Amino acid sequence: MDSFLPLLCSLLIRVVASNAALLPAQVYWHTVLPNTHMPTAISDLLSSDTVMDSKTGTYVYIGKGGVGMNAGTGKPGATIVGVGKGGVHVVARKGTPGSTIVGVGQGQVDVGDGNGKPGRTSVHVGPGGVSVNVKPKYGQSHVSPFVYHYAATEEQLFDNRQINFFFLEQDLHPGSKLNTQFEKRNTAAKFLPRSEAESIPFSSKKLPEIVSRFSVQPGSDKEEAMKETLRECEDPALKGEKKMCVTSLESMVDFSVANIGTKNVQAVSTTVHSKDETPRQEYTIVASGVKNLAQDELVACHQQTYAYAVFYCHLAKSTKGYTVKMTGKDGTVVNAVAVCHADTSAWNPKHIAFKLLNVKPGTVPVCHLLPQDHVVFSRNN
Repeated sequence: MDSFLPLLCSLLIRVVASNAALLPAQVYWHTVLPNTHMPTAISDLLSSDTVMDSKTGTYVYIGKGGVGMNAGTGKPGATIVGVGKGGVHVVARKGTPGSTIVGVGQGQVDVGDGNGKPGRTSVHVGPGGVSVNVKPKYGQSHVSPFVYHYAATEEQLFDNRQINFFFLEQDLHPGSKLNTQFEKRNTAAKFLPRSEAESIPFSSKKLPEIVSRFSVQPGSDKEEAMKETLRECEDPALKGEKKMCVTSLESMVDFSVANIGTKNVQAVSTTVHSKDETPRQEYTIVASGVKNLAQDELVACHQQTYAYAVFYCHLAKSTKGYTVKMTGKDGTVVNAVAVCHADTSAWNPKHIAFKLLNVKPGTVPVCHLLPQDHVVFSRNN
């Protein structure tokens, strides 16, 4: 056995390297959607202790729990080591001090700061343990503005007057100005492998079991956010809408393909061409900056706050999609994704969009930009 293990490792290295060392989720994506580029809004959510740059490194996997080593470029910040089912892993993305993650065991002890900024730090210790969670995205309100049967909360109204993604379709043209802010992508919650995600309860009735499993402090802000996510996922779809909360990358692909009706799709997300957090500012749509996506049948997937990556995906009729190139006052270039809804008659009359735009349901098309961590699937033009 001792002499067999090195041989097995050598064989696995050659086999995995020859297949670009893709994760099962990546393999599934490229098998089902061979002509579709994977946006960074998705690829950044693949598990950081197993993802490898196939151009610079080697990944070794043995058994279900795995023994993994990746020395991507040989540089200190590119090293990943993983051992066992729960894992012992050390990750230092790009070698920057603020992006180091250390994890040990199934319950995990990890310290991470994805952006290297105060307020973004997550500390998690053991199954019953200690956790400090990321600040919620929309102030203290956990209600998503992209779930259309909810009334606006006071917190949401306050926050969205400052970070306003909603506008009227008549304003979608070159020269038009939008006052908004694009926050950095939320990459703290990673995709789980499909088999693991499907083995975990995803139900409001099981919330105590779920928060215990992921060491989320009962009564914490994160538990409240997870509770709201489950409520949104369990609510019935609007008339003419098809919806599903997907808990794995594979289920996102399946839902999108099934509802668009073809595997010849494109997946797009908003991209901000800046290394730094951009401020709230006025953006101007550039000449020839508005381009149509395939119309009517679009699947939009909105990232939710949860213990792992969960997206609220829905197909709505009478919907148009666009890519919109704009520049901010500070020179920041944004390739944004916008969705316009021609029929809003089934939306809650007190939805945030109507409050902000001072219009009524079903009267005019309502549009919104998408944050960087959301994705739209459409037929390939």
